[in-house]
Formats: sequence, structure tokens, C-alpha cells
Amino acid sequence: MRYGAAFGKHLKTIGATDDPGAYVIVGRDSRTSGDLLAAAVSAGLRAAGVSVRNAGIAPTPTLLLAVRDDDRAVGGVVITASHNPVEWNGLKLASGSGMFVSPDAGSAVQQLFEQGSELADWSGLGSGGTLEGVAEHHIDRVLSLSLLDVEAIRRRAPIVALDCVHGAGGIVVPELLRRLGCTVEGVGLATDGLFPRDPEPIPANLGELSRLVRSTGAEIGMAVDPDGDRLALVDGEGDAVGEDWTLALAAEYVLGRRPGPVVTNLSSSQSIEEVAERAGVPFYRTPVGEARVALKMVEVDAVVGGEGNGGVMLPELNLTRDAAVAAVLVLNLLAARGETLREVLAGRERYHMVKQKVGRGDLDPEDVYRRVRSGVPAGAVENTEDGLRLSWPEAREWLHVRPSGTEPILRLIAEAPSLERAEGLTASAGESVHAEAD
Repeated sequence: MRYGAAFGKHLKTIGATDDPGAYVIVGRDSRTSGDLLAAAVSAGLRAAGVSVRNAGIAPTPTLLLAVRDDDRAVGGVVITASHNPVEWNGLKLASGSGMFVSPDAGSAVQQLFEQGSELADWSGLGSGGTLEGVAEHHIDRVLSLSLLDVEAIRRRAPIVALDCVHGAGGIVVPELLRRLGCTVEGVGLATDGLFPRDPEPIPANLGELSRLVRSTGAEIGMAVDPDGDRLALVDGEGDAVGEDWTLALAAEYVLGRRPGPVVTNLSSSQSIEEVAERAGVPFYRTPVGEARVALKMVEVDAVVGGEGNGGVMLPELNLTRDAAVAAVLVLNLLAARGETLREVLAGRERYHMVKQKVGRGDLDPEDVYRRVRSGVPAGAVENTEDGLRLSWPEAREWLHVRPSGTEPILRLIAEAPSLERAEGLTASAGESVHAEAD
């Protein structure tokens, strides 16, 4: 509630709520704690003198699009913990543009939260209310994208196995696929928040989806995370292909029709960079974080971007990760090629990515980076925008060591053509961290 009040105070301070008809859209994913947190956030906003419209359960990109396309919406709050386990929950704040707030705006809200926000008196409280139709609006807007060839997908009429892990994606993605002419074979489509597995859509968690692909003869499997901004793929043999391929394939489709810059973050696979290189377009990397990727996309006028965790951002719709958009772009690529996912990926370099977490404790990250540099092969190209990223372009290998923004840990991420090399890089970095801890 206090954080909602702080966000409301921030919006009033920057003049966003000067229009008497202005309001903030509040929505949530399907977690069982979402309803009470939405009520608390709404109470805080209204107590600060900002009106609220509650959209209920909906994917994060659905809610952000609702903010962007509603002239009266001056911001949004999404109650979600994204891919984190079921007991987690949190808040994502959006500006009236339908993008997450900038780091500076986030810091301003945090400061107001810590110092306490002045509340409105009895005569200045914000109003409440509901907002209907956000899911239908999202589906309609996706189907109207100029980049898409909806009829090509409908002619192909693929069978799609879909796992929404009982998250908010079940509100939008199944209906969108059906309207594209797909036959949907689903698991976890209920939106009750009772996740039957670890909800992050990484290969280790997609066993049930793989079995569903095999048992139904589906052409492709798709897994959506709880708030519907990430999409992972499983091929027709039931093999998970890795989240980074979602953005790589979506970008390949977009660039075939609208060449232009591509943006992703420093921890995303070089398979995405190779798609841009083959298309002959500029490629940029940013520090990890959707807001940072979005700001860079605006700066360079990118035609597509996102993060290698299965998050695709298409400016024509909105500058936020969107599993629904990712799904239709991948399906359009397969329809355009007349190939299965397995056939499209055949013969391509399939990199191995290894990710580890190391307790951060009282470690000085700069000391850790110094030790990491001394423990890896010489000749690395260095980037220090977000922790330490070392790359060896000729060997097609890289290592990224960075402090997590959500947990008290260091993340160690490496990618190489062989699993052995990727594991070796993360092992070397891990030894450097533990040496410092000792």
C-alpha cells in the first residue's frame, strides 16, 4: 500500500495526473496473493489522490498495451513475480507510454517510499473502478500487425502444444492461437496460480510439454511463463530448443520483411547476433533489464529486440516483452518457410549456455571481476556496462559475471559451441568468486 502511494505521489509530482479523468491501470498475474496485493496497491494509489481502474488477471504485456492505448491511463502497476516460484510476488511499474518506468523514475518512487508519501485528504481521494476487455484488445491488436501474414498460418493450421503453467498467459495465448487457425493441445491453461512445477520455462521444466508434443503429434510446443512475457519452444520431436532461439527466430522473420537494427542484452545468445549479421543490420547489446533494452530500441529505432530468455519486443505493438507476439512471429516464420521448427534449426550452430548462481555475501564485485580476468584465457574483448562480460569472438565464446537485480547473488553465464567449454568458463569464474570468499 505504501509503495502504491509512493507511485501515486510520483505521478502527481511529474504532473501526469493533472487531467481529472486520469487513472492508473492495476492488474495481476494468477498467483493466489495477487488479489490482496492489487487491493493494497490500489488503496495506496487512491489514498495519494490517484484514481485506479482494476483490470484483474491478465498477462503483463496485455496490461502494458492497455496502458499505452488508453488515453486516460497515466501509468500501470502489474502485480507479478514473473517466472519466480509460486510463493513470490512483486510489483512492476509502468509509465503512461506502456513501458516500464525508467531507472531514474524507479529510484524516485523508491525514495518516496522510504521517506513516506503525503496522502490526500478526504476531499481529494482517487476513485476506483474496473476495466474490462484488455485481453480481447491485446488479441485484436496482435492479429492486426502489418508484419503478420495471418492467412499463411491459417492455411498451415498447425497443431500447437501449449503450457501456460496455470498463469495469466492462459487468458490470451490459447484464444490467439485458435483465432490463427491452430489446434491447441494444452496443459496448465487454468488461471488459478497453482503452478504444478517450477514456472520458469527452461528446458529442465518442460518435460510434460515435451510428452504432450509427442502424444498429440503437435508440430511445435510452446511454454509461457506466469505473466506471459516469455516464450520457450519445443520441437516436433519433443526436444526443448532453448529460450534464446525464440528471439532469434522471431527476429529472423521480422528482418525478412522489415530490415533494421536489433537490440538485446549482454547475457543473450550470440545466435541472435548471427541472425542480425546474416541480415546485414546493426546489432546492439545493453545491460540486462527490459527497460534498458526498450530505451536502446527507441534510441536506435530498432525493428525488433528483446531478451534471450524468450522475451520478444516488437515496436509496432509495444516496447515490452510479449509471449503472444513471439508465438505469432515464430509461427509465421515456419509458415513462410514451409518447414517445421526442427527443419528450420537443422544445420545451424547450436550453442551451449551454462548459468550458475553464487552467493554474493559481502563480496566486492570489482575484486571478483579482477580475479575472473586473471583466471580466464587472455585476449578477451571486455564490456563493463553490466558487471563484467568477456568475449572471445574467434572462438565464439563469452562469459558474463554480474550482480543480480532481484537476489543477493552473482550470476555466472557462459556460452560456447561446446558444453565443456561453457562449463569450463563458469567453473573458472566460480573458483574466482569462491577464492575471494575464502
